Amino acid sequence: MDYSALRKVDSDLISYYKTVANRLIEVNDLTAGCWVSVVDPTAKEQQMLIEKYGLDSGFLKSSLDEEESSRVEQEDKQTLIIVDTAVSEVQKDDTLVFYTMPLGIILTDHYVFTISLKENKVIEDAVSGRVRNIQTQFRTQFILRLMMHITSCYLVYLKQIDKSSTSLQRKLQDAMQNIELSQMLELEKSLIYFSTSLKSNDVTMNKILRGRVLKLYEEDQDLLEDVLIELKQAQEMADIYSKILASIVEAFAAAISNNLNLVMWRLTLVTIVLAIPTLIYSFYGMNTLDLPGAEFTWIPTIISIVLTVAVTFVLIKFMKK
Repeated sequence: MDYSALRKVDSDLISYYKTVANRLIEVNDLTAGCWVSVVDPTAKEQQMLIEKYGLDSGFLKSSLDEEESSRVEQEDKQTLIIVDTAVSEVQKDDTLVFYTMPLGIILTDHYVFTISLKENKVIEDAVSGRVRNIQTQFRTQFILRLMMHITSCYLVYLKQIDKSSTSLQRKLQDAMQNIELSQMLELEKSLIYFSTSLKSNDVTMNKILRGRVLKLYEEDQDLLEDVLIELKQAQEMADIYSKILASIVEAFAAAISNNLNLVMWRLTLVTIVLAIPTLIYSFYGMNTLDLPGAEFTWIPTIISIVLTVAVTFVLIKFMKK
């Protein structure tokens, strides 16, 4: 199939890039050594990718499945690598949420296709030049550069999660409100996502390291080992932050429970104290002279005050113990 004869379709979601003079530029033609970026393709564009570009339909479908886990697979001289990338979003209530999204990388004889269901920061950084030393003609090295940047994004987001948790911890110490606890739980959930995805990515990269999936040159081998080191560091950071955040949430949950018990005790104390005058006046209001001092109206008042003070003193002393 003559790929060079295929022109770029009229779509902003399928873009072509190539390294020329150590610079990544966008091109109009699909030429040898080209990188094709595909974002949320329509059904028509998916059909075009399969029929004209020869992509495996199963690989394309897997790349667009947001529930797909990280893995590597080969079929008919094509290699599919799915890696989980880190994503951050700010919700309507200003809660910063982190999660992961799969990125499909399909390697053919002449080209590299990256396929994503949504806009991806890694791809945006590569296009804008924030990923260094990209050489699209060296396909394996290009993939490893992307993997290195994907792992670097995890490290950046993990540091953001740590800063956010520290800030929320200060707010919780002052406020103890549900919104801060909710945000802490969101961060804890994000760390679980990150930890799971990083472990999956590590398994995928170790399969590549064995050299059965991609042909690795000496320079590629060194770069892949650097990626694995970064992955290990990210996994350790995710595990440490997850344990710290879990302990913080548990500690504040215990503090909230203690505060609730204290409030309930105070309410119980007020209820008991208020019940004493009611009980005394109820007895003296039964129109009977059998009670002591029933002929004097001030007697129940004195009894109520004395009992109230005595019971209050005993309850407060008991509470301090």
